[in-house]
Amino acid sequence: MIEIIFLISLGLIWIIFAVIQDLKKREIANWLNFSLIVFALAFRFFYSLFENQGHSFFYQGLIGFLLFFAIGNLLYYGKVFAGGDAKLMMALGAIVPFSNSLFANLNLIMLFFAFFLISGAIYGIAYSLFLGIKNRKLFAKEFRKQFKEKKKIFYISIIVSVIFILFAFFENIFIYVAFLAFISPYIYLSAKSIDESCMVKLINVKNLTEGDWLYKDLKIEKRLIKAKWEGLNKEEILFLKRKKKNILIRQGIPFSPVFLISYLTLIYMFLNQKIYSF
Repeated sequence: MIEIIFLISLGLIWIIFAVIQDLKKREIANWLNFSLIVFALAFRFFYSLFENQGHSFFYQGLIGFLLFFAIGNLLYYGKVFAGGDAKLMMALGAIVPFSNSLFANLNLIMLFFAFFLISGAIYGIAYSLFLGIKNRKLFAKEFRKQFKEKKKIFYISIIVSVIFILFAFFENIFIYVAFLAFISPYIYLSAKSIDESCMVKLINVKNLTEGDWLYKDLKIEKRLIKAKWEGLNKEEILFLKRKKKNILIRQGIPFSPVFLISYLTLIYMFLNQKIYSF
């Protein structure tokens, strides 16, 4: 059990550092994620080697890393995760398999992702509300602008809602569909307004880091730098530092706290024997 406590502590320390870095700089450094992968797998390998209990402890960590590697890439290329978040997910794959049983580890991994999805949804809503309240004047201005530009969406939602209300006279479930159809445009425009008014920042090009997202495509002289999901690369940053002083970038929600919440929940469940472990 001492080896599991060590892995749990290792993962917790690294996630805490990742959260601090993410909240301060809006990025998670590659060295932090890669070092966790190296330390976790190295520990598993040498522990398996010197304890003479077979190499299952190492193989389970390797399998976990490969599974999380696939999932991290899927979320990254699906434009759900930024690069730092995807790499942190991969690193945790070397930690989370706490058991020598493949079945138990698959159970742990599924539970981790269940906690991750639930806490991620709650965190995303709470953070968006916080930003909207904190920047309520900018948010209100942007919402009015979005409303004027997308009035047709509201008209369509009202028509659809009325149709489903009529259906509700025959089946009660349609009243919920009508309500969802009515509030969906408000949810969409609120999210869009928060994104446009609270997540865009003017920064000095000296403070740019690799992976920062341009707010919009930027044309300088004959060169076009696109606002792509992968963010700015080193060569583009060097070019911008020569040609511009300030640029607009789009900031994402710092998602590392969700990793911490999910990981702590998993640890609590595991240590209190509320999930199958060995």
